[in-house]
Amino acid sequence: MKIFARHAIVAVAAVTVALVPACTAPQPKTTSVTLPVSWRNAADFPTASPQSDLSRWWNQFGDARMSSLIREALAGNRDIASAMSRVRQAKAQSNAQRASLFPTVDYSGSRSTSARYDDWTRTGSGTAYSAGLSASWELDFFGKNRESVLASQADVEAAKENLYSAQASLASEVALAYLDLRALEARLETVHESLKTREETTQLATWRAQAGEIDTLELRQAESSLESARSQISSLEQNIGQSRNRLAELCGKNPGDVTIGSGDVPSPQRRLAIGIPADTIRQRPDVRAAGYNWVAAISRTKSAEADRLPSLRLSGSLGVDTLTSSKLFNPESMASGIVAGISGPIFNAGRIRANIASQSESEEQALLSYESSIITALSEVEDALIACRKTEERIVTLERAAAASRDASRLASQRYRAGVIDIINVLDTQRNDLAIKETLINLRADRTAAHVQLYKALGGGWSAES
Repeated sequence: MKIFARHAIVAVAAVTVALVPACTAPQPKTTSVTLPVSWRNAADFPTASPQSDLSRWWNQFGDARMSSLIREALAGNRDIASAMSRVRQAKAQSNAQRASLFPTVDYSGSRSTSARYDDWTRTGSGTAYSAGLSASWELDFFGKNRESVLASQADVEAAKENLYSAQASLASEVALAYLDLRALEARLETVHESLKTREETTQLATWRAQAGEIDTLELRQAESSLESARSQISSLEQNIGQSRNRLAELCGKNPGDVTIGSGDVPSPQRRLAIGIPADTIRQRPDVRAAGYNWVAAISRTKSAEADRLPSLRLSGSLGVDTLTSSKLFNPESMASGIVAGISGPIFNAGRIRANIASQSESEEQALLSYESSIITALSEVEDALIACRKTEERIVTLERAAAASRDASRLASQRYRAGVIDIINVLDTQRNDLAIKETLINLRADRTAAHVQLYKALGGGWSAES
């Protein structure tokens, strides 16, 4: 039997080779995107080494509470847990696909009883037993199953990169939400400070109105300015409460379950991690995920191409049929057989050709998506660099404006007390001073947010050990 099986395999293999059509699989396309030599908007920023670790970029801001919140979010966010589940699912599917490379073995067994009746009287009966093993194996002669396995393995890697991308996005979301909260708290404190000045001005206007030095119009203008400033408090407190709830949501907790405390708007350090564009391609998980999807699409196209070729299958059986259970495992009662077969398509109404065309288009789409992710990555880095530079320039200018408005407000209050100017000038300087202070607070938060976006665009914010 072994000799027969060996000859059968050789014969089928020879027929298979003879039936293979003279064709070659198309070569996968290559990307047409070229990387620039340097960043266009990286002037005045130090360049880091390609090995710079950006996985914990938030530690660069020196804000312990922000770092703690990001760690809590990475550990408790439901979207991250869902992405982890998708990785496990992809691994299980890959293991199932890998099983196609190995033989399958099945077993069977039965017991049957028969009886013969004559005039409603049982005259004879018998019991038969059977048991058997069967095995089959499709030889992956042209790599169809191997390509499917490679595609499934690429799917696993893509799922991992999607997990890392979700981690990077979540870290930046928490940081940005934290910046919004701190900016709102700073603005609320500034409004409270402005209220003290306006209350003093209103009190002075009240005394002067009672003394007949000013008319009721000036007093009402002072009161209107005071109440207008007070109205901002409720709005800011509402936004602060909602920002705290947003941080709790990102951390995967109920509103109020996250302790945030108070603090200042964190400032970025001058030391930045900016490398060559290739660093972005290597570190950004979304780009790598797109690359793995492209690899998977190439393998699936090759697998579809293999459908045009013959397939070789080996099958064997080992079984026994007996009238007594004691002989089930008697070697003399057993029978075995092995079959080697070949099959291939002749007519399928264009199904295989259409499937190949479909997979080729999927491969084209995956390539375009990969190229798009590269262009998006480069664009996001350049945008973040522009934001870092321009917010820094605006802060320098606005700080001078804030100093001037502060002096103007102080001088206007002094001159009003002396009766040199009317209250309109005082109220205008107070409003301008508050507006510039609030703008400066928001701009400092925007500067830090630009650095957060830069770290994310460079591929930071995730770790395979997270």
